[in-house]
Amino acid sequence: MRQSSSAETGSSASVRISLWMSTAVVAVLFGWGAWQRRWIADDGLIVLRTTRNMLAGNGPVFNAGERVEANTSTAWSYLMYFGGLVAGPARLEYVALTFALILSVLGVVFVMLGTAGLYGPVLGGRSAVMLPAGVLVYIAIPPARDFATSGLENGLVLAYLGLLWWMMASWALRRDKPASTWFDMTLAFVAGFSVLVRPELALVGGLALVMMLIVASGWRRRILIVLAGGLLPVAYQIFRMGYYGLLVPGTAVAKDATGSKWHQGFIYLANFNQPYLLWAPAVLLIGLALMVMLLCGRSPRVHRPTATGSGRFARMVQSPSAVVAFMLLSGFLQGLYWIRQGGDFMHGRVLLTPLFMMLAPVSVIPLMLPDVRRMARGAGYLYAGATALLWLAVAGWSLWTANSPGMGADATRVTYTGIVDERRFYAQATGHAHPLTAADYLDYPRMRAVLTAIENTPDGALLLPSGNYDMWDVVPAYPPPPDAPPDYRGPHTVFFTNLGMVGMNLGLDVRVIDQIGLANPLAAHTERIENGRIGHDKNLFPDWAVAEGPFFKERPYIPRYLDEDWIRQAEAALQCPETQEMLDAVRAPMGPRRFLSNLVHAAEYTSYRFDRVPRYELARCGVPLPEPVHPPYTGMPPTGP
Repeated sequence: MRQSSSAETGSSASVRISLWMSTAVVAVLFGWGAWQRRWIADDGLIVLRTTRNMLAGNGPVFNAGERVEANTSTAWSYLMYFGGLVAGPARLEYVALTFALILSVLGVVFVMLGTAGLYGPVLGGRSAVMLPAGVLVYIAIPPARDFATSGLENGLVLAYLGLLWWMMASWALRRDKPASTWFDMTLAFVAGFSVLVRPELALVGGLALVMMLIVASGWRRRILIVLAGGLLPVAYQIFRMGYYGLLVPGTAVAKDATGSKWHQGFIYLANFNQPYLLWAPAVLLIGLALMVMLLCGRSPRVHRPTATGSGRFARMVQSPSAVVAFMLLSGFLQGLYWIRQGGDFMHGRVLLTPLFMMLAPVSVIPLMLPDVRRMARGAGYLYAGATALLWLAVAGWSLWTANSPGMGADATRVTYTGIVDERRFYAQATGHAHPLTAADYLDYPRMRAVLTAIENTPDGALLLPSGNYDMWDVVPAYPPPPDAPPDYRGPHTVFFTNLGMVGMNLGLDVRVIDQIGLANPLAAHTERIENGRIGHDKNLFPDWAVAEGPFFKERPYIPRYLDEDWIRQAEAALQCPETQEMLDAVRAPMGPRRFLSNLVHAAEYTSYRFDRVPRYELARCGVPLPEPVHPPYTGMPPTGP
């Protein structure tokens, strides 16, 4: 009896030691690989512009005085804010880099620990070595290392999903233990927090909460779970509706997150799969999963009291098998959601999350050593040999993929797919192997020129991107009032796609807007352009920017490609009552009445759309067409004295 106990203790020690060694090796490899590809994306700088406004007391906005939620991840935005408070004068880019890298590594650690925990009852003290498997596949893919330090919320997503998986695995193993209110409330809070990490993750957190409600005994416990999981998300949703006047983040309106582009989604999936042959590790990991299932079939049976009816169903829900199914189904639904959306313009980015989730149940696998006391010698060696061969194949594929050139020659060219390797694109465009700060992006085309243009127009101007990469087209602002102070600085607006690099290199007194609608409430509420580049399929004409600002609206002050009639028509279209109401929701001073009005009309403002062609918008709204600046050409000479 003592010998058996001693053997099981030694076996458990081998499992623990191999698990921690595997976890440490994977964490170091992923951290090192991510650091070798470190960078901050332009979209990451968009988040930091909001952080600057929050630190300056302007609120969670992109432009002061205009309540637009330009960031999809609420949790990431506020994490950057608190990081900025703690770091003080440190560059926000380094705050984002640090958080992103640490959270990315924590994500793979959490997911490995969660999976390993599920093997405890299966192994039953038998000798085994825990080997990284699915997690090797994830960290080997170049986009996974690219977006581990991109300044976007990818690292936060990994850490969140890894933590949720670890806690759900622990929850499944607790079904034969007395219910812990503290643990259940913490898990419910983590599950409910999903929507603040990324809105689409509500599918994951919501399913976890449903599983908990099924298992919970009594209405009191169910009410506590609902409160723990829903209180913070509901409170923020009320704030979003009242403050921003929308049901969803502004980015979801700009990109029409409820639309569908299946064809483009499958192109995006193929673009992600082709360079790395992702089907190969999928087949290998299915083989490893079958080995694990074989191991489960040979695991020692523990006698438990027989449950009937609802009790039996609750035990099925709170089980390792159900938790594995939960993660696989959640990953599949996430992938399906993004394919329906059309994917993204960044190579692989949005499919990393569903991939990570579907790899979680086989992130580590046990290589069980033959034990003649537990199984036949031949079966033991066969299991160990098959598992070892499959694992070596996964490791070999991972080594090959880690050194893959990715998209190859098309990596930095915007082809018909609209998909690029974002990190390589900006590294090439800026001339910096690791563009990390806003200052690095000054070497991007037009960036230094925008600083010069701002300096040369002290009375204010609208800056439009010129065909010449070293110039900006300038539409001057109206002259300053006669009583303006000597140090008067006129209003400046920059109209440009790359909001992050512009916004972080300019002062917060400069309004930065885009034609896509991420930071521009007008552009966000235009209709999506069919067959446009994914993520960029809204395009507000610059005539609207001239029309709504205090800028000259006629020649010779406007560039030749702008039309005086279009500008005049846009001015008239902006008086449409519904459009004015939508703009007041984000521009009128915030107070209790405005907050309540936004709260009541948030659904209406979210669905509101107008036509980007001024003439068509006038017809839609029923506003009379203004007189043309120049009479239409009839072929007849003008009459008159």
